[in-house]
Amino acid sequence: MLFGIAFANSGPLAEGPTAAGCARAIEAAGFDSIWTVEHVLVPADYESTYPYARSGKMPGGETVPIPDPLVWLAYVAAVTDTLLLGTGILILPQRNPGIAAKEVATLDRLSGGRVRLGIGVGWLEEEFDALGVPFAGRGKRMDAYVAAMRALWTGEETDVDDGYHRWERAVSLPTPTNGTVPIVIGGHSELAAKRAGRIGDGFFPGKGSLEQLGNLFEVMRHAAEDAGRDPSTIEITAGMPASGRDDPLGAVAEMKALGVHRIVIPPLAWDAESAPEAYGAFAEKVIAKL
Repeated sequence: MLFGIAFANSGPLAEGPTAAGCARAIEAAGFDSIWTVEHVLVPADYESTYPYARSGKMPGGETVPIPDPLVWLAYVAAVTDTLLLGTGILILPQRNPGIAAKEVATLDRLSGGRVRLGIGVGWLEEEFDALGVPFAGRGKRMDAYVAAMRALWTGEETDVDDGYHRWERAVSLPTPTNGTVPIVIGGHSELAAKRAGRIGDGFFPGKGSLEQLGNLFEVMRHAAEDAGRDPSTIEITAGMPASGRDDPLGAVAEMKALGVHRIVIPPLAWDAESAPEAYGAFAEKVIAKL
């Protein structure tokens, strides 16, 4: 079982020395990855429902710093050696796919192939409105953007005419280190699970009970088979279940039985000074015993 840290770029971790110190401690403790979140802006008094808290609101609201995930990961890439650099997630429908393809390929090339591009359709309609991006139809737009980005990552002349962008003989360099960047589909709906099965290299549902996750994974696997793909090649990442607070090893066993490859947990430290002890303790209590 692999372990990662989610929400890695939020709050106090927006500061450079804190981000660097915590990332080094995370890497030293044996975690394989860090995963960033994204909001370009958060309109005050938004009415959209945040799906990951019972209150329907983001913890801290619009007052929590959320740095650009790709810029933050580039900073962290420079002070680490092995950590995978994941977005969990980047709201792809809000971005120009040509620019996103260039940014992601550049980060992947500079980091030696460590990028994992987690993407999602987003939930904050007011943010889309403020950015001038249609909220409706964002799923189909994201599918088209994925295809366009993968075409650009080949480094070959690329023609795109997908109803959103039109390019003729476009070339984007550098290419990713390994020829492409693994794309992880985020989301806890059956639509997200089906999308992961059709086009994802990974699946990262943001929430769900063991029963709900099991159902989503089956939906994903069936969608992969329907698309002529091998579902076992799709890497599954999920959060630690509630039982992990009291029995982390038992929770890990439950997730492994569902086919989960990586468990992510929230940050265990919010300052560089306490990070080595906090992450080292988790490594000793959990990672070392698997």
